[in-house]
Amino acid sequence: MGTTTAVSTREAQTPAQAQTKPAPQGAGGLCLVFGASGYIGGHLVPRLLAEGRRVRASSRSRETLEARGWPGVEIVPADALAPETLPAALQDIEVAYYLVHSMAAGRDFGRLDLEAARNFADAAAQAGVRRIVYLGGLVPDDAVSEHIVSRRDTGVVLRQGSVPVTEVRAGIIVGPGSAAFEVMRDLVYHLPVMVTPRWVRAKSPPIALENLLVYLVRLPWVDEAASLSLDTAGPETLTYTQMMYILADAADKRRPWIIPVPVLTPGLSAHWLRFITSVPTNVARALIEGLRHDFDADDAETRRLVPQRLLGFREAVDAAFALERSGEPITRWTEGAFAVRNQRIDYAYYAKRASGTSETRADPAAVWRLVSAIGGDNRYYYLDTLWSIREWMDWAIGGPGRLRGRRHPQEVRKGDRIDHWKVLGAEPEKRLSLAFGMRAPGAGVMEFDLAPLPDGGTRLTATAYWHPAGVWGLLYWYSLEPIHRFVFKGLTREICRRAERDQRRPRPIESST
Repeated sequence: MGTTTAVSTREAQTPAQAQTKPAPQGAGGLCLVFGASGYIGGHLVPRLLAEGRRVRASSRSRETLEARGWPGVEIVPADALAPETLPAALQDIEVAYYLVHSMAAGRDFGRLDLEAARNFADAAAQAGVRRIVYLGGLVPDDAVSEHIVSRRDTGVVLRQGSVPVTEVRAGIIVGPGSAAFEVMRDLVYHLPVMVTPRWVRAKSPPIALENLLVYLVRLPWVDEAASLSLDTAGPETLTYTQMMYILADAADKRRPWIIPVPVLTPGLSAHWLRFITSVPTNVARALIEGLRHDFDADDAETRRLVPQRLLGFREAVDAAFALERSGEPITRWTEGAFAVRNQRIDYAYYAKRASGTSETRADPAAVWRLVSAIGGDNRYYYLDTLWSIREWMDWAIGGPGRLRGRRHPQEVRKGDRIDHWKVLGAEPEKRLSLAFGMRAPGAGVMEFDLAPLPDGGTRLTATAYWHPAGVWGLLYWYSLEPIHRFVFKGLTREICRRAERDQRRPRPIESST
């Protein structure tokens, strides 16, 4: 008989981890990950926990962080543009990771970035923080892009405070959720022929997410790294064309036919990208406008301070795909979660969304009774004809649209089937998450959120999240988005109206004998 040996998660290290010396368990004080709901923050928090660090996570939304389910992590909502919220987040912090930016805010993001950095540096000094770690970007000497300049100037503003700042500069980060990586993924999977601007010939030294996380975890505890700006990079410098070819090979896709066109500027390409990728438009625009430069990195000092084996681009892509496939089961929608993307590498990481919200004087229990009973014989409360037309269309192409029914007319639990929906999670009087089951170019979730109002009553929000599969998935979404908003507004209004009516209706008095 053969024998097996159990390997702990700390022993099962990646190639990059195997070359670094782990930090002592329980070493150091409390770490703040400011911007924990973002791409890097979402990966950094569990890595710090694995290193034995105590972690406080902060972002504008408590609910977003609570959805992550990080065990033992203290959650303190805060906003760097609201200085009064910062002292609570920074209290008793030894190392503060500053991972926020305002690219999604639109054209005024540069000014907002500097204002936020100034507020954070002042609050960190008042709180007695030992070190700030700021994740910035590589900066070419001739940089003119507002995105790149803002990342550089944010570091300058943070360093003007009295707390020592370790600035970690990275170019393209290869990992699920990285804007540049997601743009390239969407292009490779869904656009076999690309007419692109000349930026596809620009060069950059991409770094694997795994390698960057090792630097972020280790550098705050290296005394020499205080008050340094440190470049990070992988072992290769590649053009975007070369990266997309390698990504196609890793995805087992035919390499795309790339046709650079001199007259197609980065600014113009940012407009057509919204029809190719689901990366938020403002983020994609800021990113693309910064790709007119070649990027170089002098990372010798960084490698000396924190030695590790750097993953090549193909290794980094393989690691990114493996990381996605290892995702944990979920009970509600979370950005990029592999489970809500139907376990499909080619479905977009970022979701499109549409919502409708209504308020009622009825309490959450009354609203929940209607939300949890949706579907089956109860149908969908509002414009059932539209729901039926969509179900018939799905049935006509061989989908499950005409499947109707529920396990129980009122009760709902994870794993239940409600018509063509699958219940991802049910939190009574708080949230119901349903995975879309009909045929379509992408994967979707419909989520109901119930929030008690301060003066009594309930705010009900219904949201559709859609992870498109390339161009067709995006066109499908754009064609239906106005309908989603209209239907969800009416749906929440009707549920709220019925909940008020039901709550006013007298209930039968139970008697005992």
